[in-house]
Amino acid sequence: MQDSECITTLKILIVGESGVGKSSLLLRFTDDTFDPEQSATIGVDFKVKTFTVEGNCTKLAIWDTAGQERFRTLTPSYYRGGQGVIMVYDVTNRHTFSKLDMWLSEVDTYATKPNLVRMLVGNKIDKPGREVSREEGLAFARRHAMLFIEASAKTQDGVQCAFEELVQKILQTPGLWEVDNRSQGGGFSVSREDTAAQQSSCGGYCSLV
Repeated sequence: MQDSECITTLKILIVGESGVGKSSLLLRFTDDTFDPEQSATIGVDFKVKTFTVEGNCTKLAIWDTAGQERFRTLTPSYYRGGQGVIMVYDVTNRHTFSKLDMWLSEVDTYATKPNLVRMLVGNKIDKPGREVSREEGLAFARRHAMLFIEASAKTQDGVQCAFEELVQKILQTPGLWEVDNRSQGGGFSVSREDTAAQQSSCGGYCSLV
């Protein structure tokens, strides 16, 4: 679709500790590529992708930030105006899971939209040596009213679904986004199927909580 047919532009943020695979998830989603030698993000990376969910074209502005402490000065401007955040941890590294409370606190501190949609992604399920169970990830997501999915940027498992479900939830949240008046696409509708139906579209990876 052309940009002029998109109903809105959404700002999506990707956060988490350094090395959890944030940039790899972004590249898999936007370019369908995977680089095992992916270097650490310096500052902020930014990509735009036109994405259609249930017939509704949206333009996604996706911000990927460095996980290192020395880049935290970027934080306030990074979060401003964001409608959705993807919080990533590495299922083979418990330390990255234990730091999620800190990332949640940062989101709560700097996000300017109180109804920001949050999704938790347990990445690297293709790797051996899992240290965080799916049940632990799901329990954390439920405690904090987050969407949850496990994924692998390497094998593609769950990546498309993560972004699809996040965007769908944003579009279903009143007041979180505005229709772009330039849209030429006509009427707008978002399916409000029940949770079970939404889960079934994820091939078993995604849990809406």
